[in-house]
Amino acid sequence: MTAAVLAKQDSYRPSEDEEFMNERQLEYFRQKLLTWKEEILRESRETLSHLQNETENLPDDVDRAWSATDRALELRTRDRQRKLISKIDEALRRIEDGSYGYCEETGEPIGLARLEARPIATLSLEAQERHERRERVHRDE
Repeated sequence: MTAAVLAKQDSYRPSEDEEFMNERQLEYFRQKLLTWKEEILRESRETLSHLQNETENLPDDVDRAWSATDRALELRTRDRQRKLISKIDEALRRIEDGSYGYCEETGEPIGLARLEARPIATLSLEAQERHERRERVHRDE
């Protein structure tokens, strides 16, 4: 069986008992990222279709205001998702170049639980916490 077939099996979950970022784990995360990206793109297409079909000939000023607010919120959400797609693409590039799963600050493994929860993570939990503490200190100054 190929790694792609093994990673697609619903029962497979990366384990601490295996070699970190082996072929099977890399394929698992690659598929997870591709599926996530496709879901975001599908939602984006649905939003675009919804916005195009929405009629702006609302008779009431309050209805027009609500419609404009809804539209602005949807567009802001799509912009955040566009940025997320960029991060997903970066993670897919890291899978290809062999750096996926390793902290860009320390070079240490990020950890499977963190990658499972946030497959686009580039920092280990400890490095992320240090980063957030530094941001908080600079923000408070």
